[in-house]
Amino acid sequence: MKNYISIVSVSFLILSCQQDSGVLSTLYSLPKKLKEVSGISYAEDTNLLWTLEDSGNANKIYSLNPEGKIENEITITNTKNRDWEDITQDNQGNLYIGDFGNNENDRKDLCIYKIDKTGLKSGSVSPAYKINFAYPEQTEFPPKKKNLVFDVESFFEYDGFFYLFTKNRSKDFDGTSSIYKIVNKAGFQKAQLIGKFTTGNDYNTDAITSAAISPDDSKVVLLSHSKIWLFEGYKKDDFLSGTVKELDLKHYSQKESISFKDNKTVFIADEKTKKMGGKVYEVNLKKLKSKT
Repeated sequence: MKNYISIVSVSFLILSCQQDSGVLSTLYSLPKKLKEVSGISYAEDTNLLWTLEDSGNANKIYSLNPEGKIENEITITNTKNRDWEDITQDNQGNLYIGDFGNNENDRKDLCIYKIDKTGLKSGSVSPAYKINFAYPEQTEFPPKKKNLVFDVESFFEYDGFFYLFTKNRSKDFDGTSSIYKIVNKAGFQKAQLIGKFTTGNDYNTDAITSAAISPDDSKVVLLSHSKIWLFEGYKKDDFLSGTVKELDLKHYSQKESISFKDNKTVFIADEKTKKMGGKVYEVNLKKLKSKT
């Protein structure tokens, strides 16, 4: 999602992107037509990376082969890309599109689309079903500027539920991200608030832009423009019950997407801004140094 970045942060971005971080390994540049990638999801059985773009772009998903070429381009019929912010999959290989970008915190049509794996070789496919949802804590659309806490760019599916991590857009940003739980079931759902997590007080480096869970369900990662938060040792879906490490990527760009390749490695993608970004990277989590 498009963000305002301060002059200081832009300068930092330029300097950072001119250097090799030592931990990010660039795999390839994204195809020119994919300038605003907002989510990725890796399918191990086909070795394809599924992706999509956010608001203002087509209602399509794309699969990328290991060389970064578009393998398939699928139009998702009977939908509109209001603000597609992330893509994830369940353990059967079905994909889910999160149409829940909510910059102004004024939306009443938040939803998730299920794309059945049987349609992933077609040129167009209609969602298997749609999940509409709302946050019980939100009573104003939009709320006051100090309470803009209902935007989401991050989610994953785990054990029959979706887990969403909010992107705080409040006037006085304090890094608080709420964790919501939604049943993976067609129809309307009330999102259940199950916890809150604080990242930091700098919007440009501490706002959450993507999330993923490892294939063995033992790790959860949250992404920002320059960091990863790694959750381990939790019990069931109480992700805050274990340890949390803040990992420095030593690289700043408009990173919007993260997905596990295996239990130790993640893919990251960033949006193309001017002459920077628009790439897919691979990161070994063990090579990242903890800040906490």
